[in-house]
Amino acid sequence: MQAHSRCMCLPDILRLWLQTQSSGEQGLSSPVGHDPDMGWSPHEPHACPAGPTMEPGSVENLSIVYQSRDFLVVNKHWDVRIDSKTWRETLTLQKQLRHRFPELADPDTCYGFRFCHQLDFSTSGALCVALNKAAAGSAYKCFKERRVTKAYLALVRGHIQESRITISHAIGRNSTEGRTHTMCIEGTQGCENPKPSLTELVVLEHGLYAGDPVSKVLLQPLTGRTHQLRVHCSALSHPIVGDLTYGQASGQEDQPFRMMLHAFYLRIPTQAECVEACTPDPFVPTLDACWSPHTLVQPLDQLVQVLRAAHDPEPTEGGPGPCSPSTHPPRPGRPPPPHPPETEAQRASYLQWLSEWTLEPDN
Repeated sequence: MQAHSRCMCLPDILRLWLQTQSSGEQGLSSPVGHDPDMGWSPHEPHACPAGPTMEPGSVENLSIVYQSRDFLVVNKHWDVRIDSKTWRETLTLQKQLRHRFPELADPDTCYGFRFCHQLDFSTSGALCVALNKAAAGSAYKCFKERRVTKAYLALVRGHIQESRITISHAIGRNSTEGRTHTMCIEGTQGCENPKPSLTELVVLEHGLYAGDPVSKVLLQPLTGRTHQLRVHCSALSHPIVGDLTYGQASGQEDQPFRMMLHAFYLRIPTQAECVEACTPDPFVPTLDACWSPHTLVQPLDQLVQVLRAAHDPEPTEGGPGPCSPSTHPPRPGRPPPPHPPETEAQRASYLQWLSEWTLEPDN
């Protein structure tokens, strides 16, 4: 597929990492408790509190992981919508941004900010915001040319025995009554217009979540179908913990306080700057005592190092290679330069792009 030729995929990253390891080094399938930095032993009983220890979402609680003259990357909280025109939505990312950066809001756009891509309501993690039309256009070009690198962290049900898996189930819309808002894999009843979809999965850890077997995985979507990662994990019979839509039907997913899917790493190699962000890992025992890892399969930090060192493909036209040094170094809090109001045609074009990316993205 085209995606294979345009990004560094997880199998490539894994092979490169393995080549750097000497035969005498430890790392694969070692007990997590052997790491002195973990600060606890896997044999110790692990109490599971009634709720999360992470700070709940609020209009003031907005984490910025990257900021420049043209872009912001936020670490979106779980169970927060990006934007909404519904008065019942008391908290959205749009409102958080307006509260934190009122000077950056553009009144000539629909929501005040140009979101370069989407994250589900239940998904947390890295989300890029363009601060002007030119920046939005450069990010759009990267998505269109499949030059964006994204990686997610997830906790999934069961212990996955393979160290890595390529998932290639085609995904379509579910026309079954009562399930029309969901997606499904080709071959299931009511699956309409399935399109090729590809996800790479690498197992990081095995452990227990509230006493049940769970695997921590790194996921890289090489296509961008709606709910792709959730559908692909469910198709493996390893649904994401806390996924009420594609998870287990026994009511078990009502117990976790959130869906355990997090946008961990993002790189958008625009012509002007390399927008790159790696968010904190939320799936650690210090933040959620229900999660008790006991076996390390692949070390996350070394995979990230290789991911960051990977060369980006050249753009289709013009200028130096992507991720060249930014001509505008990060200046927190500085507003973008003045620009003329957005025309109706430009707004319509942008909304069409965002709608297509959200519903049936091919990038």
